[in-house]
Amino acid sequence: MLQLFSEGGILFMSILTLCLLLMLVLSVYYGIKVFKADATSDSLIRHRLYYVKSIGLLSLVLGILGQLIGLYTAFGVIQKAGQISQALLAGGLKISMITTLYGMLIFILSYLIWLVLDSKLKE
Repeated sequence: MLQLFSEGGILFMSILTLCLLLMLVLSVYYGIKVFKADATSDSLIRHRLYYVKSIGLLSLVLGILGQLIGLYTAFGVIQKAGQISQALLAGGLKISMITTLYGMLIFILSYLIWLVLDSKLKE
């Protein structure tokens, strides 16, 4: 797991991990409020639940941005090197997908949490 973290790039993987932790903290905080909700605060809680989904979307976008920056850098190195093997290119493309996958997993998790909390709030 730590190998994937370092291969994905310390900067973007750290930012994505911070987004994951923030999303989880907000999910627990608003989850407690949802399960203890009274009728007067439903609209405020529902509005603030969108923060959970928004952080997930931000994670997805940051993951894609990390991949694009990694690909841009890799293509610059390939251009300078001239010819490279297909296996080396495939390995580089595989590595560039790590941040996108991590951002996508955070987005899916945040969206599922939002769906559960929002449906519970509608009851």
